[in-house]
Amino acid sequence: MLHKFIKEKQITPFQLLVAFYFLAIFISFLLLRIPGVYKEGQEVSVLDSLFTAVSAVSVTGLTVFDLSETLSDFGVMILMIIVQLGAIGVMSIGTFIWLLIGKKIGLRERQLIMIDFNQNQLSGVVRLLKEIIKILFVIEAIGAFILSVHFMRYFDSWSEAFKHGLFAAISATTNSGFDITGHSFQPFYYDYFVQFISMILIVLGAIGFPVLVEIKHYLWMKNPAFRFSLFTKITTVTYGVLFLVGTLVILLIESFNTLKGLPWYEKIFVSMFHSISTRSAGLTTIDVERFNEATNLFLSFLMFVGSSPSSVGGGIRTTTFAIAMLFLINFANGRKEIQIFGREISMEDILRSFAVVILASLMVLIATMLLSITEPDATIAEIIFEITSAFGTCGMSLGITENLSAAGKIVVMALMFIGRVGLLSFLYTLGGKAQKPKYRYPEERIIIG
Repeated sequence: MLHKFIKEKQITPFQLLVAFYFLAIFISFLLLRIPGVYKEGQEVSVLDSLFTAVSAVSVTGLTVFDLSETLSDFGVMILMIIVQLGAIGVMSIGTFIWLLIGKKIGLRERQLIMIDFNQNQLSGVVRLLKEIIKILFVIEAIGAFILSVHFMRYFDSWSEAFKHGLFAAISATTNSGFDITGHSFQPFYYDYFVQFISMILIVLGAIGFPVLVEIKHYLWMKNPAFRFSLFTKITTVTYGVLFLVGTLVILLIESFNTLKGLPWYEKIFVSMFHSISTRSAGLTTIDVERFNEATNLFLSFLMFVGSSPSSVGGGIRTTTFAIAMLFLINFANGRKEIQIFGREISMEDILRSFAVVILASLMVLIATMLLSITEPDATIAEIIFEITSAFGTCGMSLGITENLSAAGKIVVMALMFIGRVGLLSFLYTLGGKAQKPKYRYPEERIIIG
């Protein structure tokens, strides 16, 4: 029945995927309205429950209320389930259930998985899905065990330590940025072990699932002929460079401000943690409102770039940024082609990269203008920070999220949603089916620049 309806209405895979994410948000919203989700005496409006549902499905972490004071233990469990759904992907969860009950995965389902994971080909998508789910759960389980054991020094009972350890591991690995401490990771400011484990979990979640799969094959298969893909090489190098640059910029600027007078190792850990976390995780060990405005503008840039494709994060993604920068460097040197690691980037990927950068920039500009109208008490720097945090599915805020107007919340929800499904997928949803032109006009050059 569903296949017949889709065929008759000529619904594209992109439109169907977006529809499934809308459905996931609606189901998550209903779960967050179940009696017992919130502590006794706590009242949460319908709009705030919807905002939380969108934030959880998009693994962003922006909240309009304090989770530690509002959610019950049952509510914390519901939130973890929704975050897992958002991190793995709607189609991944659906396909995983189909596989468990023995249902055959058809062409349509494979197309949706391919789009959900930003893959370029249908072959091997189901096998990739199985490996991704297995790797993600193993990472979370190991992280939860390590943190739970360590948290015994903070909590009186194993159950409480396990709850916080499990939530922290899931929050870091999925880059969701939610916390049940009430102060993000600030209670662990001097606990470098927690910070180190969390940074590893954040990187594993944001580096890209195909990268993790290739690393697993390299370590376990012991095949001397094995070669890492161009995607893995570009995304890993770009992620590493942005991490190092981010750490140095934060360290240099804040050494004369928030970090002034602190021990060198304390400065390095603060700079490293926030350079990694601003990519899409949103966890903080220090109040970012204390940072210099120049630092926060730079953090906005990092959140705008976001994490890698086929990961739990959003933004324009690392490969998009890398290809755009490489093209500009090559163009400045009089070359049109991008050649790197013994391969040449296709022109289609270059055009797609610039399309994403331009569209994302326009979207941030429009959203900034809208929030400047709906939130007159917020500064432009605070608004840009909030917008890039939502689009990059990061979850950091300079303190304006809780005070957003109803219109402001809707704008931020739209950004979180687009950041999760991907800008190109959302654009293709609006565009419908691609059609080849029946004829072409003569080509003519125009003056540029």
